[in-house]
Amino acid sequence: MPPITEAIPAPTVADRTRALFSRPVASPADYPTTALPASVGSAAAAWASSPRRHRNRRLHLALRGTLAAFAVLALLVTAGGWSYLRAKDNNFQQVVALDPNSADVVDADGQTGDENFLIVGTDTRAGTNSTLGAGSVDDAEGARSDTVMLVNIPANRSRVVAVSFPRDLDVSRPICEGWDNDKAAYTGQKFPAADGDKLNATYALGGPKCLTKVITKLSGLKINHFVGIDFAGFESMVDVVGGVEVCTTKPLVDEVLGTVLTTPGKQTVNGSTALDYVRARHVYGEERSDYDRINRQQRFLSSLLRSALSSKVLFDPGKLNGFIDAFAKHSFMDSVTTKDLLTLGRSMQKMQAGAITFLTVPTAGTTSYGNEIPRESDIKAIFRAVIDDQPLPGEKKTEAPATTTGAPAAKPKPAAVEPSTVSVQVSNGSGQGGLAGSTATKLAAQGFRIYSTGNYSDGVSAKTMVRYSSGHEADAGTVASAIPGAILEPASGLGSIVEVVVGSDFTGAVKTPTGFGQTLPDTPSDAGGPSAAPVTLPSDLEHVNAADDLCK
Repeated sequence: MPPITEAIPAPTVADRTRALFSRPVASPADYPTTALPASVGSAAAAWASSPRRHRNRRLHLALRGTLAAFAVLALLVTAGGWSYLRAKDNNFQQVVALDPNSADVVDADGQTGDENFLIVGTDTRAGTNSTLGAGSVDDAEGARSDTVMLVNIPANRSRVVAVSFPRDLDVSRPICEGWDNDKAAYTGQKFPAADGDKLNATYALGGPKCLTKVITKLSGLKINHFVGIDFAGFESMVDVVGGVEVCTTKPLVDEVLGTVLTTPGKQTVNGSTALDYVRARHVYGEERSDYDRINRQQRFLSSLLRSALSSKVLFDPGKLNGFIDAFAKHSFMDSVTTKDLLTLGRSMQKMQAGAITFLTVPTAGTTSYGNEIPRESDIKAIFRAVIDDQPLPGEKKTEAPATTTGAPAAKPKPAAVEPSTVSVQVSNGSGQGGLAGSTATKLAAQGFRIYSTGNYSDGVSAKTMVRYSSGHEADAGTVASAIPGAILEPASGLGSIVEVVVGSDFTGAVKTPTGFGQTLPDTPSDAGGPSAAPVTLPSDLEHVNAADDLCK
């Protein structure tokens, strides 16, 4: 008699899931994404029966649908994931760029929990970039900030605002240390401050540190991340995600780069074509050079973000791994890690494309030497609206998602300081002579140190204000508690000095300030927030929303 062989029972769904996730992996790209082998043995016929086969197919599809999410989550909760993050971080080229204690930051408390990325696309022709059709070092040595974009993501992760700066924007350059782009290092040579510099020339001379200082002064935002990427990195990342969809109403032909898009309509472009698409500045039929280029860049990034938010990248381990590799190979950064990027990606998973808005800094013509003149009051209004999370043109926000657990909690109210530790500058903006001196005398009687007196630099002020730089909220609040009716106003450039602007509404009263160590009372503020009056934005502010039709 032949030996009797018992039937091998069919594996359960739980058995198959455990087998799938017990496999060792070296990186996200190694996570299995296909079905496990079919079972063997005498039970195979039963396993292949029609009802069970259809039920198994449904289970299999459901399992595959959750695998991608588990792959990203596994990066953060497993020892292997943390090793992966550390390995990726080791590939990141770090540079010094940020100025965390800048006196030019406006309303630091109002920016608590915000993420502000300064993203720079450089036009270096050195190395790999010289093979991409961008030219060589014979055409242009060094590197300039070909694209400058400041991206704000508020603490509640309800939206994204990206503000583009024209490369020829007229700026005042601060004292800067020289920058060697080929070595990605500072030279130690100091260059004096200068007015009338182009924004991209500022980067060419002083690198990331100098550019960050200029953008901080223009925007008032506390920049906490810097990212620079070259031509080759941009091209590689587009190829990794499988191309990006663009649209043109007619063929796109540039007198320098040649034909970029041969046919009109929607089409998916690879990295090489995408690079020309966002670089072209001399397109036939376009009359605004850099502004038309910025518009194309914003529409391109809108399409890229829509692709990412639809999970084509965030939940594809292979694409995510390749994207980060390409990013690390061709970029340099300050205060950016792989974990930062993944955390940011997770916080944006439920964000709708309509909550992503691109703006362009407005200008008023050009100087005699070709620099774009910034409209400073309009620029200030734009970033005030950004800090206060006020509505923006073209924005299509839906209900804000819950604040991520990683977002910092609101800061406690500051406590009063000793008046003798506060230096006060009293400025007369009332239009009546002698008020600066008499007010200074009253403040000195309360123990404040008087730094200087004079007229308000902006002329007449309707309101009495206490102006202060970031980090001196307690000093300003103590002064404001002594002046009935005064409002607080964040400012830049004051350093440790608190400025009292005596406005036309000043009653002349000065009282005893809040006692040392006591919680300061709520003071009306011109810093914005939910109760602030809406900012009036320029009617001609150029904007692109990520949900806009590419072909319009």
